[in-house]
Amino acid sequence: MTAERRDESRMTVSGLLDETLMAGARVVAGHDRLDRELHWVLPLAEVMSRHDPLAGVAVYSRPEALLGNGAAVAALAARGATTLLVDGEAPADFPYSRLPADMVVVEMGFPVGFAALNRLLAERALSQEVHAMRYATHVHASLAGLFHRGAGLQMLVREVSNLARNPAMALDARGNVVAHNGFNADSATTVAESILPLLTADLTAAARQSSHHDTRVERFEAPTGGHWTLISTAIRLGKAFEGWVLVLVPSAEPGSHDLARHVVVTEQATAIIGSEMLRQHSVDEAEERARGDFVQALVHGHFSSEHDMRARADYHEIDIDAQFGVFVAPGAVPRGVDNPTASMVRLARYAANVAPDPAVRSYVTVLGDVLVVVRSLRGDDDTAMRKEMTHYAEAMAAELESRRATAVAVAYSRPARGAQEIAGSYREARIALGIAGRLHVTGAVSYQDLRSFTVLADVADTERSRALVTDILGPLRPTPDLLEFLTGYLAHGGNVNATARALNVHRNTMLTKLDRVSRAIGLDIREPDHQFTVWLAIRLDMLTEIHAAVDREARFR
Repeated sequence: MTAERRDESRMTVSGLLDETLMAGARVVAGHDRLDRELHWVLPLAEVMSRHDPLAGVAVYSRPEALLGNGAAVAALAARGATTLLVDGEAPADFPYSRLPADMVVVEMGFPVGFAALNRLLAERALSQEVHAMRYATHVHASLAGLFHRGAGLQMLVREVSNLARNPAMALDARGNVVAHNGFNADSATTVAESILPLLTADLTAAARQSSHHDTRVERFEAPTGGHWTLISTAIRLGKAFEGWVLVLVPSAEPGSHDLARHVVVTEQATAIIGSEMLRQHSVDEAEERARGDFVQALVHGHFSSEHDMRARADYHEIDIDAQFGVFVAPGAVPRGVDNPTASMVRLARYAANVAPDPAVRSYVTVLGDVLVVVRSLRGDDDTAMRKEMTHYAEAMAAELESRRATAVAVAYSRPARGAQEIAGSYREARIALGIAGRLHVTGAVSYQDLRSFTVLADVADTERSRALVTDILGPLRPTPDLLEFLTGYLAHGGNVNATARALNVHRNTMLTKLDRVSRAIGLDIREPDHQFTVWLAIRLDMLTEIHAAVDREARFR
């Protein structure tokens, strides 16, 4: 940055030399560094007794303090001192030939004393702070007025752009553009993608333009060509990081006065824009909860009338005459999570966003420990819709497995033609999920693929089926290990050796348990017809329990 373009309100070595107090002063060394900024003046004795950096500090010394003390000058330069002010003519042995190249040395024309120099810099620093505070107050008042009138993010960012007289935008924590001014939508996204690596990189000292460590000024190459300047401040509300406020200047070297104003604008805007982002999050979450309540009513059929359903669907912009697929998955999250409900909601959102299609909309909710996605379908016939549902279920299962680091089942049923059929499709999907859980099946699971179970659904809740379950399984319920053994035996097709290997028991032990089971139920379990009867009882019992669980869920919603 050149001396001619510096901010007039800040004090530099050149500005100090222009003061009346400095009349007759002579620059001994560092003629090319007169644009360096000064913040304070400290006496040599105090400086030499400490070891902290001296950037922006002018060191005051009486000439006699430098007699035979050439090493002190080198020490000051090593600590980054901006200027050495000698209050009078330097002593004869002053090491002019060995002066550091990066420090300005000034001899006063006549002694002025430390107090006068200290007061001069303090007054200039105070004047600068007052000027900055006045401008910051103006910016804050302008933005706060819009915020309290409910102007919204777009109007707030537009005001930031107007105050800075340059394009501006706000990004969320993921780097997505939430509002912009001075760009069209496509350009804003392109620019945001190009500068996101700068925003997320470690902040170097050279990039800091403010005492606020979350503000940076950096040059970057614009996507359209040429070099621009980025002024950004991170939005932090408490300990939470919410995103960034940006001002973008189409110049590689904006004036430092303008640069300082842009820093003020972005820093003042972060709290207000961050508050508006939180308010919008709250509104979005409330709408999402309301939409989730509507989805719960859809899957359970809890509407007073079709008119009620259509009115609520219109509010949420859901076409109830469309075709839908219903998908369910276990939503359990790892133990120790602070807010498991919120974690499950996030899982549901992730699930809804897989296999994106601009012609398809997904609606999500959480029912107990089950994730539910109701997704519109665009297939023209049953075959196309089933293929579409299988593709999505597989993608959803893969997404949940990657996020939970364990395989899960995603169950789905037949397509629902219109919202009135969603409740039936959901029930079938829940039954399929329950069966998959009992059988430890993962991945995409279709209700239609479980025909050997689902064809029994209509007879599971009858007097005869309940009597069969009671007769066969009732005697085994007091001894769960026998029931588990019997289930494993049937799962291996009645093969004694295979079951023994799977259960890690001796063959003789297997035969003993088979005799115990046969005596308990009054049937020789080794006979194929009796194996089928027991298999049927186990399936009917499983379906009865799953149906009861789905019914309980519906009653408590």
